[in-house]
Amino acid sequence: MPLWKPDPTFYASPRDAVSAPPEKLAYVAAFDPTSQGPDAVLVLDADPDSAAYGSVVGRTELPNTGDELHHMGWNACSSALCPYAPHPHVERRYLVVPGLRSSRMYFVDVKKNPTSPEIAKILEPDELSKRAGYSRPHTVHCGPEGLYVASLGGANGHDGPGGIALLDHDSFEVLGRWEVDRGPQHLAYDAWWHIAHDVLVTSEWGTPSMIEDGVVGELLLGRRYGHAIHFWDMRKRRHVQRVDLGDQHQMALELRPAHDPTKQYGFVNVVVSVEDLSSSIWVWHRENGAKDGPWTATKVITIPAEPAPESALPPVIQPFGAVPPLVTDIDLSVDDRWLYVSCWGTGELKRYDVSDPFHPVEAGSVRIGGIVNRTPHPSAPDVPLSGGPQMVEVSRDGRRVYVTNSLYRSWDDQFYPDGVGAWMAKLDSSEAGFGFDPRFFPNGDDFGGLRVHQTRLQGGDASSDSYCYP
Repeated sequence: MPLWKPDPTFYASPRDAVSAPPEKLAYVAAFDPTSQGPDAVLVLDADPDSAAYGSVVGRTELPNTGDELHHMGWNACSSALCPYAPHPHVERRYLVVPGLRSSRMYFVDVKKNPTSPEIAKILEPDELSKRAGYSRPHTVHCGPEGLYVASLGGANGHDGPGGIALLDHDSFEVLGRWEVDRGPQHLAYDAWWHIAHDVLVTSEWGTPSMIEDGVVGELLLGRRYGHAIHFWDMRKRRHVQRVDLGDQHQMALELRPAHDPTKQYGFVNVVVSVEDLSSSIWVWHRENGAKDGPWTATKVITIPAEPAPESALPPVIQPFGAVPPLVTDIDLSVDDRWLYVSCWGTGELKRYDVSDPFHPVEAGSVRIGGIVNRTPHPSAPDVPLSGGPQMVEVSRDGRRVYVTNSLYRSWDDQFYPDGVGAWMAKLDSSEAGFGFDPRFFPNGDDFGGLRVHQTRLQGGDASSDSYCYP
């Protein structure tokens, strides 16, 4: 039923969102690495005053196997208040949960019982393929006129081009392919926007056949993974410009545009350079600071690989004698102040002050896990950990940072062949610094044999909403 007033978790501006009440629950996408049992949406208690704080308090198992849940999103968010395609009658009620390996999508109702979410609808792979020509849904964003689902594959599930499927907010029916003129875009990964400027941005990873079984050495050294970002006219749904970061910079992934709608810049991470195994962060922006005109990208952070003995490395990187950072996720606080960078390979989470986006200043670092170091969590100092900070999510007020440790089953097994395990950690962040909360560390059996990936926070988080007013 339509609402008489906008959902109270919708905020017109970043300033209002920062003042929102703290989350009490965290929803986590978890998958069975054997593909023999069901994946699940887990509910964790995030209220420090609760006796169950830091533990799993709910679990919604899905009815199929082999989905491999990945990047969840909300059905609606603060973009519903934008004047371009307003729909304030909807509410942030459903988690949209894609299965990256199966191409199946679930719509999970978290309103009726927040700790026991119910499956409201299942979208089967053939419907996504038939109506939009896409497969392997990866990232979900709640947009001004529907749900944008960035998908890695074309209709056959193996090759490209990937792109964006548009779904209806209310019925969750597939409306069709978003792109009218895709230009040279073929590889796909993330999509997000400068909504007040009618600009959409997309990034590149690879087609399903390029990523399904882990990193393919020939493709990596042949510089065939994604290394560009694309800019689109959002209203006309037409490709405008391709910005190549250089083919040595392989896998341009997560897009984090400024939350301030008056700004036209954002950050994208590159997983690895084939020249020196470093990772990097780039800022996209208009050339010469103009309000319109062509786009460009500037590298502002380089994170080097760390030397390591060959015996300590998995076979995939033994010939290089070093462990790459493998920056696989970044997140930008809602006030556009802090950029968090996950180094999944070295087991480091870095924080940068990006008040000046062109001159980031490192403002803290913690270690946990890592291919070589296996750094333990402070609450279990004698237990070495596999995996590293992978998915990172920041609360709306910027004071809490959540990380999980699984990337994708085949990639987990390739870089952590002795087992990646499963853990989730929370950090407290302030002007004084940031560090682990010793009370929040679910791991291992807490997840019932599942690996954990994307986190969404009750009422919204830093990587789910876009705002239309400064």
